[in-house]
Amino acid sequence: MNVYFSCSITGGRDDQAEYAEIVRYLLQQGHEVPTAYLASLDLDQMEKAVQAEDIYNRDIAWVRACDALIAEVSTPSHGAGYEIAEAVNKGKPVLCLYKKGITVSKIITGNNAENYFVWPYANSEEMQHLIHQFLLRIQ
Repeated sequence: MNVYFSCSITGGRDDQAEYAEIVRYLLQQGHEVPTAYLASLDLDQMEKAVQAEDIYNRDIAWVRACDALIAEVSTPSHGAGYEIAEAVNKGKPVLCLYKKGITVSKIITGNNAENYFVWPYANSEEMQHLIHQFLLRIQ
């Protein structure tokens, strides 16, 4: 399955370890993740060389081509919100994960679209279980 992974970049990278865990899990399960590089520690350096319009065109094309979108939304992000909305508008299944105890925007938590899920997790094992449940549900 082609899974678009979305997360905060310019909004903050405090959750980079969780991003890496999500990407690692998806790849281990045999999924294609075109945005796997977002989990990289040196992402800022990689993105500096790319023009904003090129990032927009590339990422929107990837969202439109994906089978599903998984976002880690513990750290607010304009870009991730935009990608989530694009996926929902295109009828893609979406899973938004966030750390238990974090307050997430009500525009994210209040959406009741079909195949749209917002689930909190407490640890890596729970995160993996939720991803597994989401992928089973949408297949």
